[in-house]
Amino acid sequence: MIQKSFSVYRFKIELKDFEPTIWRRIQVPEDYTFWDLHVAITDAMGWADYHLHQFMINDPETNEEVSIRIQMEDGFDWNIEIRDSYEEKISDYFSKDQPECDYEYDFGDSWEHLVTLEKSERDQEGQIYPRLLGGEGTCPPEDVGGVNGYREFLEAIDDPEHKDHDRYLRWAGWDFDPNAFNPQQVKFRDPEKTYRQYYG
Repeated sequence: MIQKSFSVYRFKIELKDFEPTIWRRIQVPEDYTFWDLHVAITDAMGWADYHLHQFMINDPETNEEVSIRIQMEDGFDWNIEIRDSYEEKISDYFSKDQPECDYEYDFGDSWEHLVTLEKSERDQEGQIYPRLLGGEGTCPPEDVGGVNGYREFLEAIDDPEHKDHDRYLRWAGWDFDPNAFNPQQVKFRDPEKTYRQYYG
């Protein structure tokens, strides 16, 4: 975690295509890389972070869309320039002219998030970043099947007569409240340690 004087970026992260909106608001250091931002987003949202991710954003110089993610040999032709999230700085892409990007977590379930830079501000003395400022809604369970699968999941657990009611409840640990969000449960990991843990 970081504790020194510099500017911080305030982001709002919203899960797309689902109502009511599940969102988080965080502050992160302006010198963060996209990898660092990814770790902060997954921690704030509540994702387990065992799936791939990517940020889709325009290069400010060329205005061409690029995919910023971990560089891996996966055998796919992505038909788009891929840049390393561990190397690319968020301050080189986000600005008043380009305050938004798309963030995808889990290429199977394809959880799409809108990431919006709301403002750049001075840090508060003694404050450790990243910092959670607020949020609403429970993060969907991992591997539930994306937005459509999550809707089916909620329908089943809300209806005791649904054929999958008990199965889904058991899978979710018998206790799932889609409207609950406890900021005290958000714990931010060190992105550098997390990278070394995953990639050596």
